Amino acid sequence: MRVFVAGATGAIGTQLLPQLATAGHDVIGMTHSPAKTDALRALGAQPVVADALDPDAVARAVAETEPEVIVHQLTALSGAPGLRDMRNPDRFAATTNRLRTDGTDYLLAAGRAVGIRRFVAQSIVAIGTSARSGGPVKTEDDSMDLDLPAKGRAAFDAIRYLEQAVTGIDWAEGIVLRYGGFYGPGTGISADPEALLTNAIRRRRFPIIGDGGGIWSHVHIEDAASATVAAVDHGGPGIYNVVDDEPAPVREWLPFLAEQLGAKEPRRIPRFVARMLAGKAAVLMMTKVKGASNAKAKRELGWQPRWPTWRIGFAKGLDPAGGRNPNGG
Repeated sequence: MRVFVAGATGAIGTQLLPQLATAGHDVIGMTHSPAKTDALRALGAQPVVADALDPDAVARAVAETEPEVIVHQLTALSGAPGLRDMRNPDRFAATTNRLRTDGTDYLLAAGRAVGIRRFVAQSIVAIGTSARSGGPVKTEDDSMDLDLPAKGRAAFDAIRYLEQAVTGIDWAEGIVLRYGGFYGPGTGISADPEALLTNAIRRRRFPIIGDGGGIWSHVHIEDAASATVAAVDHGGPGIYNVVDDEPAPVREWLPFLAEQLGAKEPRRIPRFVARMLAGKAAVLMMTKVKGASNAKAKRELGWQPRWPTWRIGFAKGLDPAGGRNPNGG
């Protein structure tokens, strides 16, 4: 099929394009930067240049390439907020919020105009695991927690808007992939010494808050891309959690990651201190969030992660050399 990837030069886009090409698809990669067109060609894609927040430019790019599938991977999260920056997450995510609202609308309108068969969009698993009640692991059918801190609410609302817009279409198959926390090459958790989160962990600037009871679900960036290929190939409409097999509390995975990076044990700080420094949203994520089940993605997409647990991934899959062999050294 002809597959149009918006957000083609991001961390997942650079993994996704060659996987789509290897699967036999004719891949079009959209970027807002003319300087990145050669990189897109090297990844096996036909480049198109368009501003994702310009509806006419998006409509023109889609009309000229006539895809059968659109994959929406648009974000503007090239950096990671520090602890103090988390006090105002909506400011950090302002452009991404627009890409998830206006950008989604523009891509959907352009796709409808050319008669696409399938629309696949990026979401995050935290939207479905924010509920503070119930069991430790959530499925796609579990209810969301709508009683959230005011700061951070705009980002939550933007993701809900995207999910409802995509799954609400009736003229194509609308698919939402709720990705877990990315790690691996090109992400904030990688072997790159400048990777933002691993750099913060090495400097002991990513602490365990309170009891560290927040349960996180991770996914290797290669596996996130392979799940996306599966959704492009034969995904049915709906929402899918794309995570590994082992949700784990912060107090468990963070010290393990620090050890793999050769860093000291993470600091521990009380909730009230973190609340003053980083705000309520950060405390919620580190102490109360739940994990996610990948059973539906495995069952309905036929997807299996190469890196089934963060334990293996953090030990062997943070750099490109390790990423080639999850069973090797």
